[in-house]
Amino acid sequence: MDIIEKVQAVADRYEELSELLADPEVLGDSQRYQELSKEEGEIRETVEKYREYRKIVDAIAENEGLQREKLDPEMDSLVKAELAELRETKATLEEEIKILMLPTDPNDDKNIIMEIHGAAGGDEASLFAADLYNMYTRYAETQGWKVEVVDENATDVGGFKEIVLMISGNKVYSKLKYENGAHRVQRVPVTESAGRVHTSTSTVGVMPEAEDVDIEIDQKDIRTDVYRSSGAGGQHINKTSSAVRMTHLPTGIVVAMQDERSQQQNREKAMRILKARVYDYYQTQEEDAYNAERKSAVGTGDRSERIRTYNFPQNRVTDHRIGLTLNKLDRVMNGELDDIIDALILDDQAKKVEQLRNE
Repeated sequence: MDIIEKVQAVADRYEELSELLADPEVLGDSQRYQELSKEEGEIRETVEKYREYRKIVDAIAENEGLQREKLDPEMDSLVKAELAELRETKATLEEEIKILMLPTDPNDDKNIIMEIHGAAGGDEASLFAADLYNMYTRYAETQGWKVEVVDENATDVGGFKEIVLMISGNKVYSKLKYENGAHRVQRVPVTESAGRVHTSTSTVGVMPEAEDVDIEIDQKDIRTDVYRSSGAGGQHINKTSSAVRMTHLPTGIVVAMQDERSQQQNREKAMRILKARVYDYYQTQEEDAYNAERKSAVGTGDRSERIRTYNFPQNRVTDHRIGLTLNKLDRVMNGELDDIIDALILDDQAKKVEQLRNE
């Protein structure tokens, strides 16, 4: 079955849904009505695009019929011109329909928890982690997103061993999910007196913020320890046990939080991160099983994969997954990530379209 036949089945289902939504029995069942309305809304754009496509196909058939008749030169020229335009529109609509028919990622609309870690390279890795934090913060500003630092572990040189962010806004995960992985930097560290280029890495973890409907964590599976916060903060920190450490016993995932002054605030933040990490843990297991079953050769965005290299001496950034190289690293580090992210989205869509053709 080709894609156009598949979309005809979607159009048939849309007609069926329209009839069901007008059924008095369905109207009287609010839960079923909501479920069917949601399904109708999800396929409406695809069906509208398909109806437009069918009109173009009919118009092409009509013009091809005219061509078989004896036309005067002026009319023949007009028909040829219109046919060329119609065929171009048909090809464009086919591509748009293919994209609309792709399975959607249920997490695309979600906010994210982003964890940036300085990895190999000591102080230089921590400084690069801070550079990545600034890059994503600036990119978020261009998208109208909100960035909140949830937790941080700063180094003496002004970098981060780890920084955890909550990024919220419109379709955050749909764009930043591609940042999951190891980021390599090549540059002369500020501490390098001989001017030699060093290579360091920082890792970025991107997790969709889990909602209660996505994952339910049994409180019996969480061990919570409270302790006194360490570091700057005056007498308040020394007097109260406001820091919280939560351990999810089935997975062994641990979240420690001492960023806020009150234990309750730290509990809330720790729970948000714990839910995201546990959700990501189980989702990754499912994805690994799926990829093993399908013997997929496509990279999964696993954090151990080196996904991108930032070469400062040559002002060059290369995304290894799609072979994209841009000679404007200065602008990328200033948050201009659209060219990279758009290319990754298109590559992902192309792979999915090919998969759809082969099913």
